[in-house]
Amino acid sequence: MEVEILRELPRGAERRAAELYWEAFGRKLGPALGPREKGVAFLAAHLNGDRAVTAFADGRLAGVAGYRHGGRALTGGSSADVLRAYGPLCGLPRLALLALLGRGETPGELVMDGIAVDPALRGGGIGGLLLDEVAAVAAELGRSRVRLDVVDTNPRARALYERRGFRAVGTEKTPFLRRLMGFGAVTRMCRPVSPDGRAAR
Repeated sequence: MEVEILRELPRGAERRAAELYWEAFGRKLGPALGPREKGVAFLAAHLNGDRAVTAFADGRLAGVAGYRHGGRALTGGSSADVLRAYGPLCGLPRLALLALLGRGETPGELVMDGIAVDPALRGGGIGGLLLDEVAAVAAELGRSRVRLDVVDTNPRARALYERRGFRAVGTEKTPFLRRLMGFGAVTRMCRPVSPDGRAAR
């Protein structure tokens, strides 16, 4: 299998990227953007392709990782977009849920906006390639670390992050979200980045 890594989400691949994101984060995003078909359509319509690193396997989108830079992330859509898509009555509570999932930035770090790999191709190294490329982007932007969040119900993802140089720096318990979004804690992880984009030791 030949894998190509790009620093963009090419036009025409938005729907596929949104499907991969929903596969990875649908349990968490469902209460805010569901049902699935509507959520996938909303994501696809508001992706910022210049905030993505993508992996193509044999010409097909196999994985995507997003990041936030300059106030824009891969997953976009304003409050007005949400209200237009879901209506004022349903949209307002959805905005409140989306606010709970927001990620702030601090100087010197590049915040990831999720990573998703085709379930049929997981375990083949695509996730690691995407993480390494995001680290290279961070280095080129002059950032000293990459930050991401992982929920307590995804130990496989956490193991991947640790293998790629990420270390836990704090955990926030969110028991009020367990019934609604399926997770009860979020761990913040950081990967120090050297100027060449490699994991700093």
